[in-house]
Amino acid sequence: MFKLGLIVNPIAGAGGPLGLKGSDDLRSSDGRSQARGLRCLAHLAKAASGRLAVYGFNGAMSAHNSGNDVNDAELAGFPFVSVGRPLSDEQTTPADTQAAAQALLSAGVDLLLFVGGDGTARDVFAAIGAALPALGVPAGVKMHSGVYAVSPESAADIVLALLDGGLVDVELAEVRDIDEVAFREGKVRSQHFGELLVPRIGGFLQHVKSGGREVEELVLADIADELIADMDAETLYVVGPGSTTQAVMIQLGLENTLLGFDLICDQQLVARDQSGQGIADAVASHKGPVKVLITAIGGQGHILGRGNQQLGPELIRRIGRDNFIVIATKTKIRELAGRPLLVDSNDLVLDKEWEGYIRVVTGYRDAIMYRVSASGE
Repeated sequence: MFKLGLIVNPIAGAGGPLGLKGSDDLRSSDGRSQARGLRCLAHLAKAASGRLAVYGFNGAMSAHNSGNDVNDAELAGFPFVSVGRPLSDEQTTPADTQAAAQALLSAGVDLLLFVGGDGTARDVFAAIGAALPALGVPAGVKMHSGVYAVSPESAADIVLALLDGGLVDVELAEVRDIDEVAFREGKVRSQHFGELLVPRIGGFLQHVKSGGREVEELVLADIADELIADMDAETLYVVGPGSTTQAVMIQLGLENTLLGFDLICDQQLVARDQSGQGIADAVASHKGPVKVLITAIGGQGHILGRGNQQLGPELIRRIGRDNFIVIATKTKIRELAGRPLLVDSNDLVLDKEWEGYIRVVTGYRDAIMYRVSASGE
């Protein structure tokens, strides 16, 4: 079941009809943002019934009628899980948006869908940064940020693509906002506040040849360049088996073990072909962060439990899911035909903890979101 976080800023867009150039100073809703949120959910319900649950704050931040606890998710036919409520349904504030975003992050939602404008995007960014993929449904007066779908329906289409196992790119996008007071005086003062991790529907973005097929060698080099560009000198990298991960070692000019684990730090080889105990000892003794590079087995989709059994459940838990970097070409992902990536660590509880959506690096500055399952369903 896909966990969709929902935040509706009930004030968003209310300043437009009043000619206020924004809604930052308003505290009452005119219902337009809730209506656009319901449009998105209604479009989503046409194809997502039974596959999705909505998480959010009760009251005005999820219901078209702020006095009605039967929220828009339930009206659209989705189960709703409450993670809290705003302090006041009559006057929701940026603090309510930030509290909701933090609660949804803690609840482990797969995607945060928020309905609002640039002020809402700022509040979401302030709460979660790039820790969770987020997507905006446009409802505000100010729409300078690059984090919004073009319509409520197109936002729903992106969610549906995720549910269907489509190639959905995930990338950082700018959060911008303008000074409303200056704007009312005819002065545009736009400020960059940060970047949210945003899913976008896209095909092959890099090294494409006729027929839409990737050039494998070039894509592997691109993936390697992406990882090397982001490598930190203080981090211990545990490089798993496979030709995809091997490309990173080749690009660094280091010896590697095609069917084993190698350790590198500061782009230098620390140890080759390590056992599970060897990896565990290195992780325990390393003073800085630890990252693990793994890839999916072609045709099967396993990312844990096939060919990399050196990573036992205890070690996987110690390192933490967020410190695993999954890499794969889009061709390999397409060959799964919508089937999920698989985990089989020999620990059913751990496998269930890995379920959900994970970021997969597919090229240079190119990544997608893809589903992980313990059961194959």
